[in-house]
Amino acid sequence: MKMTKMINQILENIVPSAPTKKPLDAQATGWRENLDDDDRAVIALRNLIFDICNQNGGGHGGSAIGMAAIGVALYKYTMRYNPSNPEWFDRDRFVLSNGHTAMFLYALNHLVGYDAWTMDQIKGYGSAKMNGYSTMCHAHPEIEEPAVEITTGPLGQGIANAVGLAVASKNLAARFNRPSFDVVSSRVYCMTGDGCLMEGVALEAISLAGSLQLDNLVLIYDNNQVTCDGPLDWINVEDVNAKMRACGWHVLEVADGSYDVQALVSALRYSETLGGKPVFINIRTVIGLGTSNAGTYKAHHGTFDAESVALSKRLAGQDPSMTHQISPAALEYFRERKQRGQKLQGEWDDLIRSYQLAHPDLAKEFHMRQTGDNGDEWRKMLETIDSEAFRGQATREVNGSIIESMWKAHPALFGGGADLVNSNKVPYEASEVFHPSVGYKGRYLRYGIREHAMAAISNGIAAYNPGTFLPITATFFMFFLYAAPGVRMGALCHLPVIHLATHDSFAEGQNGQTHQPIELDSLYRAMPNLTYMRPCDPEETIGAWLLALSKTTGPSLLSLGRDPVGPVPNTNRLKVAKGAYVVKEADNAQLTLASCGTNMHYAVAAAESLSASGIPTRLISAPSFDHFDEQDRAYRESVFPLDGTPIVSVEEYVATTWARYVTASIGMTGFGYSASNASNYDRFRLDAKGIEARVRDYLKDLAGGDARRAGWRAI
Repeated sequence: MKMTKMINQILENIVPSAPTKKPLDAQATGWRENLDDDDRAVIALRNLIFDICNQNGGGHGGSAIGMAAIGVALYKYTMRYNPSNPEWFDRDRFVLSNGHTAMFLYALNHLVGYDAWTMDQIKGYGSAKMNGYSTMCHAHPEIEEPAVEITTGPLGQGIANAVGLAVASKNLAARFNRPSFDVVSSRVYCMTGDGCLMEGVALEAISLAGSLQLDNLVLIYDNNQVTCDGPLDWINVEDVNAKMRACGWHVLEVADGSYDVQALVSALRYSETLGGKPVFINIRTVIGLGTSNAGTYKAHHGTFDAESVALSKRLAGQDPSMTHQISPAALEYFRERKQRGQKLQGEWDDLIRSYQLAHPDLAKEFHMRQTGDNGDEWRKMLETIDSEAFRGQATREVNGSIIESMWKAHPALFGGGADLVNSNKVPYEASEVFHPSVGYKGRYLRYGIREHAMAAISNGIAAYNPGTFLPITATFFMFFLYAAPGVRMGALCHLPVIHLATHDSFAEGQNGQTHQPIELDSLYRAMPNLTYMRPCDPEETIGAWLLALSKTTGPSLLSLGRDPVGPVPNTNRLKVAKGAYVVKEADNAQLTLASCGTNMHYAVAAAESLSASGIPTRLISAPSFDHFDEQDRAYRESVFPLDGTPIVSVEEYVATTWARYVTASIGMTGFGYSASNASNYDRFRLDAKGIEARVRDYLKDLAGGDARRAGWRAI
C-alpha cells in the first residue's frame, strides 16, 4: 500500500548516512513515483485549497486537504450532476455536513465548471468584505448559492438534511417511477467528520434512516481521528462501525483515503449495488496531509506552512510563488464533467419525453410536482369551510380536521410527528405511512422521539426542490425547544415547513412545569423568516393555515391549545393576515386589552366586565406579530393607538415581545405549575377575574396619566 511505502521511506531516512541533496520526487511527499491522472487531479485540488486557505490569512482547510481524494472520487467518477444546470431535477445531491470545510466544495465547484464559481469568487473566501464587497464563498456553504444543496455548519444537522433529501427522492421514485422509466434516480451523498457523528441530531437521523432502509443514501466519514481540541481518542473511543451496523446501515471501509482514488471509487460504486440499507463508508484520512501540522488538531484551521505548500506545487510542476493556477491538464480532467453532465441531463430529458407518451397523466402530475404547482383546491376549501362546525373545539382539534382535509387537497404536504400525533390530533391512515413495511409512496412519516432530527430532516425534504414538498412536523410546543436548532436552520435557509405545536401553555395541566412553555414563544417570535401564529379559535386556525400554506420564503409555526376555549367575537380568518385586528370596539375607550391563543377568551370576559363597570374597553386579537409588523403605519396605529390610552396585553407567557405594541403586560414571571387548567389560570391570575384585578391596579397607579409616557411595565 502507498501508506506502507511512505512509512518505509521515512524509516530509510532515519538510518544515519552521509548528507546528500536529493532531487524532488513523488515519494518524498507520500505519493508513488509515477503519478497518474487521478493523482495529479488530487494534487491540483489540494494546491487550490492551499491557496484558498492562505489567501486571506486562514480558514478551515485541514479536513478539506485530507478529503481531496474523496472529492475527486465523488465529482469525477461517482455523482450524477450537470455543472451547466445546478438545478437539474434528477441530479445526485451532495451535502457537506462538516460545513466548516466549505473550501472543499467551493474548489470542486470551480474545477468541474459550475459557471458561477469563478476564480474571482474563490478569491473572496476569508476576505474582510469591506465596502459592500460580497462573495459566494462564505465561511460555511449557504443554500442561496448554486450547487449548494443546503446551508450547513452546525455539526450533525447536515446528516439529518441528507436523510430528508433521501426521503424525498425515495418518495418521488415510488410515486412516479414505472418499468423502464426511472424518472427519479437521484442518490444522496453526505460528507461527515468526527464532530457530526458525535452530535445527538446526527444519531437521531442515522437511527431513523436505518429504520427506513434508505438505500439511496451514502454517508462518507472523513475519519481523520482529530477534533478541534486534540486527538479523537481523548473524547471518543467508540466502535463507530458497530454503532452504524446496529442502526441498520451497511458499513464499508477504505484504509487509504488520502491517495488511492480508485479504491474510493470502488467503494462508492459498490455502495450503489447494496440494497435495503443506507451505506456508511468509513474512510481513513490525514487532516492537513502533507503539511507541518498533518495529523494534529493544529491543522484544523489556520494557514499552511509555506514550505509544505511549495513542495506540493513543485510536485505539480508549478512555480511555488504563483497562486490560484490550475494546469491545463488538470482543468481538462475536471471540466470533462461539464460535457458529461450535459449528456446525462439530455438523456433524462429524452426519458421524460418518452414518459409523457407512455404515462401522460402521471407525467402531468410529475411535472406539476417538479414546478411546485399544487393547485388551488386547498385554498378554496379553507376559504369556504364553515368554522361553526368546530364550535367549542380546542384549536388542536380544529387543526387535526384541517390537516385531514388539506392532506387530500395539497399534494406537496409530507411529514408527521415526534411520537405524539395522537395528542397532536394529526390524522393518518396506515396506507399513507412512509416505511419499507408499507412502501415509500406514503406521505406520513413516523419520526419517533427525535424532535431535533424531525425539524432538520424536514428541512432536507423541503430543500429537495422548491415547492415539490411542503413538510409538516408536530409535537408539544415545549419540545420545539429540542427542535429549535433545526427550525432555526430552516428559517435561515428560507425553507417552507409547517411546524404544528400543541399544548402551548400551562393549560397543559398536570404534567407540570417541564411541559409548560412559558418562555418559548419569545424565541420563535424573534426568529427571522419564521412566522409564529397563535390562533384563538377555529376561525383563526383556518386563517393561520391559509397563511402557512401560502408561504414560500420560510417556515411557519402554529401554536395550538389543548383545551376548548370560550367564544371570541368577530374573529375573521382573512384578518389573521393583518396580524392583529379589532374584534370589539368601544365608544370613548379608556382601555384596550390585547391577547391571543388560549388566553383570548379570558380577555374577552375581562373586557366585558370592565366595560360594564364603566371602563369602556376595546379588544384586540393578535395571532401574528410578523404579519402585523408588515402593515402600514396608519393601520398599526389604528389597532394600537399612540394617544397614551392604556393598552394591556394578556398571555400565559413571559411578556418579552409585547412591549413594542402595548403599555403594560399581564403574563408569567416564573415557571408554571402541575395543576388543572382552571386552577393554573386562577393561580397565576390570568383568568377573567385575575386580569380584571390586575388591570384595575394598573389604572389606579396611572391615575389618569399618559400610559405611553409612563413606559411599559409587567403588571
